[in-house]
Formats: sequence, C-alpha cells, structure tokens
Amino acid sequence: MNNHHKFKDYIYWGVTAFCVIAASVAFAYLLVRFDRVKAAGAALFTILTPIIYGAVLAYLLAPVYNWCIVAADTYGKRWVKSDKRRKSVGKILGTAACLVILYLVVAGLFSMLIPQIQQSIKNVLEALPENFNNFYLWVEERLNDNPDIREQVTLYMDQAMQWGKTLGKDVVAPNLDKIVGSVSSGMFSVINWLKNVLIGLIVMIYLLNMKGTLLTIAKKCIYGIFPLAWAKRLIEEAKYTHSVFGGFIIGKLVDSLIIGIICFFCMTLMKLPYVMLISVIIGVTNIIPFFGPFIGAVPSAVLVLLNSPIQCVYFLIFILILQQFDGNILGPRILGESTGISGFWVLFSILLFGGVFGFVGMIIGVPTFAVIYRLLSDIIKTLLRKRGLPEETSAYAGAVCLEDGHCKKKAVIADEEISDHREKKNPEKGSHE
Repeated sequence: MNNHHKFKDYIYWGVTAFCVIAASVAFAYLLVRFDRVKAAGAALFTILTPIIYGAVLAYLLAPVYNWCIVAADTYGKRWVKSDKRRKSVGKILGTAACLVILYLVVAGLFSMLIPQIQQSIKNVLEALPENFNNFYLWVEERLNDNPDIREQVTLYMDQAMQWGKTLGKDVVAPNLDKIVGSVSSGMFSVINWLKNVLIGLIVMIYLLNMKGTLLTIAKKCIYGIFPLAWAKRLIEEAKYTHSVFGGFIIGKLVDSLIIGIICFFCMTLMKLPYVMLISVIIGVTNIIPFFGPFIGAVPSAVLVLLNSPIQCVYFLIFILILQQFDGNILGPRILGESTGISGFWVLFSILLFGGVFGFVGMIIGVPTFAVIYRLLSDIIKTLLRKRGLPEETSAYAGAVCLEDGHCKKKAVIADEEISDHREKKNPEKGSHE
C-alpha cells in the first residue's frame, strides 16, 4: 500500500515538473520569438473574425433573447400547453427580435449618418475658401495691436494657403495611380468586412440558440478536468466576469446613447452646425472611458471651427459641461460600482490594454482589469488567511508582520516594537550584538 502511494506521489511530482518545464520553455519562446507569436495571433484573429463578431453580437443581444423566451413561457401557456414547444416558440421570437433590433439600429444609423456625412463634406468643401478667408481676416483684426505677432501669424497662414494650392498639383496628380489603387484596396476591405459581418450574423443566431447547451458542456468539462473545489471557484469567477463585463458594457452603451441624445438636442438649441454627425461622434467615442470625450471632441471641434471660430468656442464649453455631467452624475448613476476599481486603475487599464489591443482594448480594458484585480485580491486574501494574518489593508499601515505564534495572535507589530520582540526571542543573540 505504501509503495502504491509512493508511486502515485512520484507520478504527481513528475507531471508537475513536466508542466513547469513546459511552461518555462513556452514562456522563453514567447519572449524570444514575440514577433512571430504576435503575427500568428494576428493571423488567427483574422481567421476567427466572423466568429468574434458573432460572439460579440450574441453577448450584447442575449438579454433581449432571454426576455423573449421568458415572455413566451409566461404568456404563452394559454395557447401552447407543451413546455418544449413554448421554449421553441420563445427561441424563434427571440432570434427574430434580435435580428429586427440589429437591423433597426444599423439602418437607422446609416440612414441618418450617410446623408449627414455627404452634406457635411459638401458644405466643408464649398465653404472652405470663404471660411479660411474669414478666419484670416478675423485673426488680422484681433492682432492689430501687435503688428509683430500679426506679421508672423499671417506669414504662417500664407504658407498654409500656398501648401493647400500646391497639394493637388505636386502630390495628388503624380500619385493618382497609387490613390486609385488604395481606393480599390479599400473597396476590397469593405467587401471582406461585409462578408465577415454576414457570417457573424449566422454565428450569432447559432450561439443564441445554443448558448444553454454550450454553457452546460463547458461546465461539464470544467468539473471533469479540475478538482471539485477548483471547478466551483472557476465557475464563480466566470459568473463574476460575466456580471462585470455585462454591467459595464451594457451600462456604457446606455450612457453613451443618452449623452448622444443630449448632445443632439443641446446643439440644435444652440444652432450649431453638423448636429447629427457630431452627436453620433460624441456618443460613439463616449464608450471609451476617460479618453473618449477628448477623442470625440477634437474632430468635432475642427468641423465647427471651419464654420465659425466663435461657435467652436461655444461648442468646446458645452462639451466640457456635458462630460462633467456624464462623469460626475449620469455615469455613476448608470454604471454604479460595476468595476470596483479606483480612477488610477481605470487610467492604467485603458493605457495598458489600449496600447496592446488598440481601440477594442480601450473599451474592454477596464472590465478586464477589474476581473484580474479581483482575482489577485482573492489570491492574496487566501494566502494571508492560511498564515493567520489579517485580510484588511488598513491593518498593514506602518506595521511589519512576524512569523512566530505570538505574532500570529497579535497579527501585526508596530515597527518600533520589532527590536524588543527580537531581543525577547533571542536574548543571547541580542546581548552578543
């Protein structure tokens, strides 16, 4: 029997050693061949793009799908007696509702944006010479009392006008073939994107109708692979991750929609130009925490500046007030404590994940970091609990933890008490020192 236990221990330690060595080799390869690993990851991401699109759409529309199933089961008992048939009807209604909502959102945005974009581009091109000339005169008028500064500014503006005139002659005309090639490449990219979106819609339908089965299979695999305690913990962390991501993303979408609507009505009352286009820009970029308002305000301010410098000042003041309202009143009301991390970690997560994953990383960085932060916090608390030390952070302010039994009961000992404690523990060593 003892030999059997020893044999099992040998196998356990052998597998553990193999896993550690394999992980070390994989990590070393990742560091040495990071460019190749990154390229392979980008290629895999390109291949799985339709699946990712479908998964994101299914995740966002899952609340609508679930509500339709519950409604069909609740209100359909009069007409459909079979539970299985009611569930099938609910799935059909849920899928149809998701497709209708998706179509209405996309069609509504395109019907509003495309005419606005076309009209905005036309107005900018038509009014650009006149607006630039008016701006030129306005600057000269404001700088009449400072002739030296006015001369320097007008010199730069004349150079800018000359650069604009020679741009078409020296840059556009000689590179017309390249520009046409770039436009053709862009058209192929648009076609490829449309293909991925259509496949993503099919994937979304499958995932919505299979999500219960897929979750059950995933839970079965977790219980089969991991020990029972680990499996329960892993499922709990998955539920927490879902709650954080769902609460943050859905809340941020609602918050951005409200900000876009407020921007639309306020700009209409202020009679500012490009109302619909700028409202959509402000609403979409507001999804990005912290930096979103600045990202959306810069191109919008440039559009307004081309129409009127005074209106641009009014617009910037309005955006500042709007973002203060969103950051201090509306955002906290909608999002609440969905992430549970401080403002510094929000900024850190946006910079980190935005630098690695770009625009998408800036959106998902905050909930992702919140999950990682919670996981590390739980690990630290578990280790402290095993050592009999306090879990509260405040207990470690200006204190040092010791390891003997007396200190475990007292938990922590202030810095000035450590030397006395060591002398009591080792009197001979203390007198020798």
